Amino acid sequence: MAAVPSDIEIAQAATPRPIADVAADLGLGPDDLDLYGKYKAKISLEVTRRPPRGRLVLVTGINPTAAGEGKTTTAVGLTQAFRRLGVNATLCIREPSLGPVFGVKGGAAGGGYAQVIPMEDINLHFTGDFHAIASAHSLLSAMLDNHIHQGNALKIDTRRVTWPRTIDMNDRALRGCVVGLGGVANGFPREDHWVIVPASEVMAIVALATDPADLEARLARIIVGAAGGADRKPVRAGDLKAAGAMALLLKDAIRPNLVQTLEGGPAFVHAGPFANIAHGCNSILATKAALALSDIVITESGFGSDLGAEKFFDIKCRFGGLNPEAAVLVATVRALKLNGGANKGELKNEDLAALERGLPNLEKHIENVSQFGVPVVVAVNRFTTDTDREVAAVSDRARRAGARVALNEVWEKGGAGGIELAEEVRAMLAAGGSKYAPLYPTNLPIRQKIDTIVKKVYGGDGVDFSAKADRTIDYLEGIGLGDTPVCIAKTQYSFTDDATIFGRPSGFRITINEVYPAAGAGFVVAQAGDIMTMPGLPKEPAAERMAIRPDGSIVGLF
Repeated sequence: MAAVPSDIEIAQAATPRPIADVAADLGLGPDDLDLYGKYKAKISLEVTRRPPRGRLVLVTGINPTAAGEGKTTTAVGLTQAFRRLGVNATLCIREPSLGPVFGVKGGAAGGGYAQVIPMEDINLHFTGDFHAIASAHSLLSAMLDNHIHQGNALKIDTRRVTWPRTIDMNDRALRGCVVGLGGVANGFPREDHWVIVPASEVMAIVALATDPADLEARLARIIVGAAGGADRKPVRAGDLKAAGAMALLLKDAIRPNLVQTLEGGPAFVHAGPFANIAHGCNSILATKAALALSDIVITESGFGSDLGAEKFFDIKCRFGGLNPEAAVLVATVRALKLNGGANKGELKNEDLAALERGLPNLEKHIENVSQFGVPVVVAVNRFTTDTDREVAAVSDRARRAGARVALNEVWEKGGAGGIELAEEVRAMLAAGGSKYAPLYPTNLPIRQKIDTIVKKVYGGDGVDFSAKADRTIDYLEGIGLGDTPVCIAKTQYSFTDDATIFGRPSGFRITINEVYPAAGAGFVVAQAGDIMTMPGLPKEPAAERMAIRPDGSIVGLF
């Protein structure tokens, strides 16, 4: 087999179609688009209000490992495969964050011959959505501190300010800090912290808003802190009269972005909440637009079924009135061997024993998706070093667990490598049988909802709450936030809250250290273990290998 070029080399060698031509394939004309150059466009919000006709397919995966799974690559390749079969299919994925791009994870535009393009633009500034979200978030931060400085008519207790600041970069030095130093002209000194933009509540709001009015109403509901006194009355962005200006900054950011796959098919790339610290799905508006314009819509959610997929089903589909009819679960032999205790440096060697020990992880992910009433096909993302016996072992176990199975070679072959997977998904859709339903009703108490997720999705024995989390839950239920979904922030590497425990562990409990409101987004966040909302850079950041050539081309981006 010839060596596959790097992702950026493949993307730079592609000849993209004018985005107006891609839009025309969806029945969109010039009045439906605002062009951002030749190959990117924002679409009109009117499109999102059209009645849906398409069928929604989710792409999720097993727990990610250092070996990689290729979930976004599979979503792109599957869309390309459907279009090769003559199906009007559209892709819906999230926008990448600059933090991982310059850190260790890299971009989020797919890989190999299953990418969205223009890859450099998508992974960098794109259409400016992240900057708009950071600006809206920062405006609220500034108006909050200005209100306190200018007399504090709302009597905000500076010890109870909960609204952080944000930046779209991995910067561990900003996890905890003090602001307002320098004298009376600079405000009141207080503790503060930054979160990365994908963890900002404004990002979640953009992803979950259903129209401009809903966007502004959600922004107004953001809780920034509490007033002094025993009742700790919540103070919201609406009280600071910030929602209108924030919505103004986001008026274009809420419009879905249209780009294309390497094979010229339509792709909506919009919003980018992380799945380990937020709800991990692309925007409802982009998904609704795709459903109105396409026969099949392929979307993805971040990390494994325990994070992104659970939040897709319990948060996004619930709020968006969406009806997913099929799910693709991406798995690799390499990752399953790591889950079975194999040495990372020996993954190219056949190791049926380690694979057998790791297969329960796959079984649990199949169970997780199935319990939402959605049928599953396992996409075995094959590497050239995987042996036939290893692939057969994965396929056999998946079938015995009740899933369909298909080989997946889109990274190497593009859409041609996803035909088998597309045929399985199409057959699954034709067979029907999807009975999607959320895992829990929102009117359960907060502790019970968290316990339900831990027991049914993670496979744990139960939950332990810190004293601080217990107090906050009582407070949130007391101010009317008990009747919302729960978004658990947890490590992506394990079903537990310990990133070093692989496979399918049992007999464990999850510790919830902190709970806080995302009242505008419409859910409550529970932080498990030592998960952080501001990542740090690795010892050798990817940024060290990036540069721009004299001709303007980019190297080192992946």
